[in-house]
Amino acid sequence: MRILITGRNGQVGAALEQSLQGLGELVALDRSQLDLANLDAVRSAVRELRPALVINAAAYTAVDLAESERALAFRINADAPRVLAEEAERVGAALIHYSTDYVFDGSKDGAWLEDDQPAPLSVYGHSKLAGEQAIADVGGIHLILRTSWVYGLTGKNFLLTMLKLAETRDQLSIVDDQIGAPTWSRTIAEATAAVIRSAGEPAQLASDTGIYHLCAGGHTSWFGFAQRIFSHAQVAQRPALRAISTAEYPTPAVRPKNSMLNTDKFRRRFGDLPAWDEALDTCLQLRGDPAMKA
Repeated sequence: MRILITGRNGQVGAALEQSLQGLGELVALDRSQLDLANLDAVRSAVRELRPALVINAAAYTAVDLAESERALAFRINADAPRVLAEEAERVGAALIHYSTDYVFDGSKDGAWLEDDQPAPLSVYGHSKLAGEQAIADVGGIHLILRTSWVYGLTGKNFLLTMLKLAETRDQLSIVDDQIGAPTWSRTIAEATAAVIRSAGEPAQLASDTGIYHLCAGGHTSWFGFAQRIFSHAQVAQRPALRAISTAEYPTPAVRPKNSMLNTDKFRRRFGDLPAWDEALDTCLQLRGDPAMKA
């Protein structure tokens, strides 16, 4: 079974290349090998490789920059997934695509369900929702996995930003009124592996086609996330943390206040997911081992 993975050097893509070993012939491509902004290249790659499964781990994720780069964000997050879905269906492949909590406006009191009405607040959120809708419109065998607050030991993310800032700052102000589930890239990759194993063959995912929420268990705020990082990370100095409101930290893109995703549907079908704090602790324990950085 040939598995095509886009976004090889991204947080999720790098983790997938490790977690999916033994499940098939992995063809993992980075942006230099397959740029999702080049739709003709996307078509050609799928037609030439003829995979049984396409996993789209590439995305435009610069949330604030997307406000001024709308066209590029939509090309990568909406147009490219549509082409991947079309070409996957053409060659008889299944498609696994990752989406985000940012498709919601954050106004709900409880955790968001898969069939709750999306209402993005940002260009990034709109582009990711458009990607979901494009895949669904094409049809074919597909799983759209929405996740939240992704971090890892590679790339750009909140965890690495905190660790970097701690080298030069003795105090950090962190937003405390946005809540969600920090999700380790390896959690996503291992859950994806569980999806593949459950099917045996990608074609067997046909009965599972649809949207699933895939994130770590529990929830916290960005402030709580930072507290956990510095209580468990090995750092030369631990900065003092000050809780602030979203209003005190304005950004070009509006973030949802409530990013909690209900993962019951995924858990019932594919298995359990770790608690966010336990996964973070494990990630930090592996931080010193270069071979484990994903």
